[in-house]
Formats: sequence, structure tokens, C-alpha cells
Amino acid sequence: MNFRQTFFISLIICLFMPVAVHGQKSSKVRKANEEFYAGHYSSAADMLRKAYNAVKKNEEKSDILFKIGECYRLTNEPAQAESWYKKAINKGYTSPLVYLYLAEAKKMNQKYAEAKEDFKKYKEKAPDDRRGEDGIKSCDMALTWIENSNGYLVENMKFFNSRQADFSPMYASDDYTVVYFTSSREAATGKSINAVTGESFTDIFVSKLDRKRVWSQPVPVDGDINTEYEEGMCSFSSDFRTMYFTRCRNSKNKIYGCQILSSQLANGAWTKTKALDIANDSIVIAHPAISPDDLILYFVSDMPGGQGGKDIWKVERKSINDEWGEPENLGADINTPGDDMFPYVHPDGTLYFSSNGHIGIGGLDIFKARNDEGRWIVENMGYPINSNADDFGISFQGETEEGFFSSSRSVRGDDDIFIFSLPPLTFNLVGVVTDERTNAPLSNASVKIVSSDGITNEMPAAADGTFKLPMKPNTDYVFLASRKGYLNGKERETTKGLDRSKDFRITIPLASIENPIEVTNIFYDFARWDLRPESMVALDRLVETLQDNPNITIELGSHTDSRGSDADNLTLSQRRAQSVVDYLIEKGIAADRLTPKGYGESQPKAVTEQIAKQYTFLRQGATLTETYINTIRNVDDQEKAHQLNRRTEFRVLRTDYEEGQ
Repeated sequence: MNFRQTFFISLIICLFMPVAVHGQKSSKVRKANEEFYAGHYSSAADMLRKAYNAVKKNEEKSDILFKIGECYRLTNEPAQAESWYKKAINKGYTSPLVYLYLAEAKKMNQKYAEAKEDFKKYKEKAPDDRRGEDGIKSCDMALTWIENSNGYLVENMKFFNSRQADFSPMYASDDYTVVYFTSSREAATGKSINAVTGESFTDIFVSKLDRKRVWSQPVPVDGDINTEYEEGMCSFSSDFRTMYFTRCRNSKNKIYGCQILSSQLANGAWTKTKALDIANDSIVIAHPAISPDDLILYFVSDMPGGQGGKDIWKVERKSINDEWGEPENLGADINTPGDDMFPYVHPDGTLYFSSNGHIGIGGLDIFKARNDEGRWIVENMGYPINSNADDFGISFQGETEEGFFSSSRSVRGDDDIFIFSLPPLTFNLVGVVTDERTNAPLSNASVKIVSSDGITNEMPAAADGTFKLPMKPNTDYVFLASRKGYLNGKERETTKGLDRSKDFRITIPLASIENPIEVTNIFYDFARWDLRPESMVALDRLVETLQDNPNITIELGSHTDSRGSDADNLTLSQRRAQSVVDYLIEKGIAADRLTPKGYGESQPKAVTEQIAKQYTFLRQGATLTETYINTIRNVDDQEKAHQLNRRTEFRVLRTDYEEGQ
């Protein structure tokens, strides 16, 4: 049952009762409609089913079928609602709303593909209503959120929950050992039965945590809070000595809305209950949430001036001794044409609330909103805080990422209280130092770790070349690996911006100084030695290598293919080598660390194992002489072989260089 809807039934009666009894010919239909418009959905569904056979026109039949679907939607039974909306459509029900509500029911039943199609139909029939387009987006986003959990741990708080509805938990002490919540369990004060749900009216209950960390049996709160009427949804002042809560009265002779009342704590009991003068008692004012400074009271109402459905409003005061000001709607950033309810203000000022109008997974989703220079930035809390069911009534344990919320996701479909927590983020790195040419792990390597928090560590790699490191959140890392006989190698990682735990794996390849090292992706125009722009990226990496290895000097060797005369190729390669040296000098590398050398076509490339794997038409161990290349049948493959010969390499000349010596 959707007990949350009962706080708004009075207004439904006020708006629709005159229409319900007008012009009804059938006694069964008239009585069924009276029950429906009075908000007595549990009994109205049965009466409408019986009235169905009393009408003959398809228009009347489809109207009854739609209302039965509404009874189940408003009592949070989406499977039944889906079934009856389908029947209404098959009988020719004409209002576009039937497609909207059918789509929303299918979302709650996790039929996202089908729901998307019905949202499309609603968009076609009501193009000016954003709920169609938002619904389409929500079906796609819901699957993304479910597949990518946000890391929260969620567990049913079984000790708080009963066979009836239990929802809207709220911490009631500064040590977080007292929790208040709303419940319709049998121990509730009022003896009357709620005509909407068929259950008892809700009361506010309390449970306390003892020294052994065991919660006490929930009992009704002491004092003047619980009455024969409906009470629930409470919020506490910063000193926990003032409670704001909702009360909805009912009467056969007068239509009442809902009010927010305040009560003062004295000698362990709540006294001096007083209704807040926000609106007259025929208007629904519910779901209070007081700000940390006690100067802003958020609440829920569908009074005129809203965005549609139930909206979140606020009243303000200059000090705790002043009267509350005029109600102000939070606007379209927060409120939607759907229902926006259950506000809660985090100690850091973030506003949390539930909505079925913003893009969500299904039913009511919990959102958080931060005010940025007068504009609210709204974010879905994601899965598993949100589910395909109704999720609402969240509260936090102070500044921590843990607390309680309520949801109808339980097996029997009633509202239950859930506990949630976000485990601390953990980041771990496993790295390995390898030989760049063979990919084999290198033993006897050393790794220096420099982090953006100013800490530098150095550790030896294991015999298999691996090293491990726990990483801090919001930190940049540089890993510099070294080994005798190899150039230093470097890799980077960061945990900045990550909101989920992650394990990192990196490889730091080191190049042996025993053999020439090719600088890949150095390009020149034909018969030219000017560097092409796309060569700069590779050369900038070479600059970084020289900066990471400040004690080496190198020879820059340039090679051509075999086409052209020996003399021309030698001159061309020397000029190309010099162009690389000139670029490195411009980037700040000392000239006495660099020696240009043109080899022309005198040193054709040898085909390594890696080259043979990449170019299967080449034989491992072969040397790419002009004679060998001419044996390759495919002209395109011959050109690839010539390109391999046109290369720039460097080799280490010294490892003891010191600037100025």
C-alpha cells in the first residue's frame, strides 16, 4: 500500500468530489465513483470492478478500467496498475495520461524497453509535456545506473520494520542513537482504519541504540504527538529539542488538509504542540525539513502556484524567534509536473528529496541538489539507493555517508526502512617493470613514487618485476622506474575525480642502452629534411626521456631507404638527424648531449620478432636490403619495407654526463 499518498487525500476530496456525483445514472457506478474520488482506493477498486458490468458504452467501460488502474497506481501496486491500464487502452480510453501511467508502471515492473515505447506514445499525444521525453531518457539511464552501482551498501533494517508500512526515518539525537520513523503498525495510537489503505493511521515511533549496539523495540513517541489522526514525517532542529511533524485530520463534516506542527522536548517528552501558520487548514502542508541553521523550513504541498503535482516549498525567518515568512516554491529546477516530496537538508546544506518527475529508475527516486549561485543542480543518487520501486525519506548520520532511507522494494511491496553506507574508497596499484624489446619482467629494478601530496617514496621491484602500492584519493602519481643498463621509464596515474574504488595495473617498459632505440613516427616530406608537424609528438616524448635521464648523452642517427644515390642519401640523412637535434635544443636539451649522425642507406633494418608479427610478409632475422625487398611480390608490401628502413634512432654514448663538464 502507498501510505505516503494518504497525506494528500483531503485535497483530492476537495477538488473532485463535486464532479464524482454529477450525472451518474447507475447506483453502482455512482457509489464506486464516490469512493474513488474520496480517495478510498482499496475499496473503490472492488466497487469499480462490480460497476463495470452495469455500464454498456465503451467510453464508460474504459473510464472505469482506467480508474481501477489509478486505484492500484495510487496504492503502489504497479503490476496490477499495468494490467488495468492495458485493458483501458484496449477498450478505447482516449486520455493520453493512460500511456504515461502505463509507462511508469512498466518502469516500476522493470520492463524498460516496453515502458520506453509507451513514453514515446505519450510524447506523440502530449508533445508539450516534458514527462514524455524525460520518460524516454529515464528508461535508458535506468539500465545504465543499474549496471554501474555507485558503491553504496544497502540492507533491509529488519529490526525497525513490521508487516505494515514503516518509512521516513530520522535521527533524533546528536549521538545518532535515537531514530524516529513513521509507521502504520498495530501499536499505532488511532483505532480508526484508513479508508485509503485499509490499515491503521500512521504514528511516529522511536527506537534507541543501547551500549551493546542493539536497537530497542520501536514504540510510539512519548508526549502530545500521536493522536487518533494521521501523524508522520518529522524533522528536528539543530539542538534536537524542537520537532516538526505532519498531522492530517479527518472529519465527516469538514474537509481538512494536512498541517505541520512543532513540539518542544521537556523532561524527555514532547509537549506544547503548535500548528505552524503557513496556510489555512484546508490546504495540504506536509513533509517538514528544517535547515541546519533552523531558519528555513522546507515542506511539500500542492497549493496553487506550483509546477504540477506535489511540489517542495519553503518558508524562511530571520531568527528562531521570528515568525515564518510567506511560502515560496523552489522552482522548476527542483519541482516537476510529477510529485516532488520528502525533503531533507544535509548538515552541509545539500537538499535531498524524492521525485517521480525527474529522470529516474522507477517510481520515486532519491535526488540530491546543491544550490549554485541561486540555481539548483540536481543529481540522481543512482543504484542501489534507488530501485525500480519507490525510494524516499533519506536521512544521514551527520557528515558521514551512511544513514537510513525507506523504500517499497521489499518482497511484499510495503514500505520498509533500509540502512545504507558508502565504504571508504580504496585504490590499489600493481605495476610491473619490463624490458621494452622482449616484454620480459625485469628483476633488480627500482621504482620511485612521487605523489601530488608532496610525498616521495622509493621501493625495489620484486624478482618478477612487480611492485604494489595503496593509493590515496584525489591524488596524482608519477612512477619512475630505473635499472642498471636501461633508460629510466615513467608512467602516471591519478585517483582524482574517482567516486568508486578501483584497482590499477600499469606496465613500465625500460629500453636497454645496449642497442639503438628507434624514435617512431618521425616524418619528412619526400627528399626533404624539414620535420613534419605530426613528428612533434614523438619528439616531445624523446625530450621527456632525456629529462628523465639527465646523465646520458646520445647519438641521433637517421637512416634512408636504398632508393637514390649513396651520396645523396648520406647527405639527406645527416640533415634529417640535424633537424631532430635542432628541435631538441629548442626544447631545452643541452647541445653537448646530442650528436647528429646520418647513415644514409648503409644500415638496413633487421626484422625482429615484433616486426615479423606485425608484417607477416617479412621473415624474422632477414635484413631489409634492396635485394631482399625486391623479392617481395606485392608492391605495397615493398613500400612498407622501404618505410621501415626510413627511420630515426638514438643510442646512448655516455651515462656519466654532468652539465658544465
